[in-house]
Amino acid sequence: MSDDVSNGDHATWLDAIESDDGFYLECPNGHAWIPPRRVCKTCGSETLDRVPLSTTGRIVTYTEIHVPAPRFEHRDRVVVAIADFGGVSITGRLDDAATESIEQGTAVELDVEQSASTDERIVTFHPR
Repeated sequence: MSDDVSNGDHATWLDAIESDDGFYLECPNGHAWIPPRRVCKTCGSETLDRVPLSTTGRIVTYTEIHVPAPRFEHRDRVVVAIADFGGVSITGRLDDAATESIEQGTAVELDVEQSASTDERIVTFHPR
């Protein structure tokens, strides 16, 4: 791994997003990964460079869950999406968007929020 890259852990990556310094890791062959990662899963390269993450992505797909897991039972529904942020695709929750206004290609911004049910930080998307 390049000396200037701190792949850290998931919490470090969430911290970076919260401070508007989001990034992903990329090997010399162009394979991109979200931390933590020490080796490229595709080609095995141990050289991973930190690449700035775009602040805007586009919805690739989403699903609306009406029978949530027990820890989300206080919610009527949960909408989870995959968005393309250039080099990487990221999965997150669409928390404040009506499903009717979300479709493939919808522009979203990446954010980190505290989950009310688990008190964990989670990746969320907000339509632009």
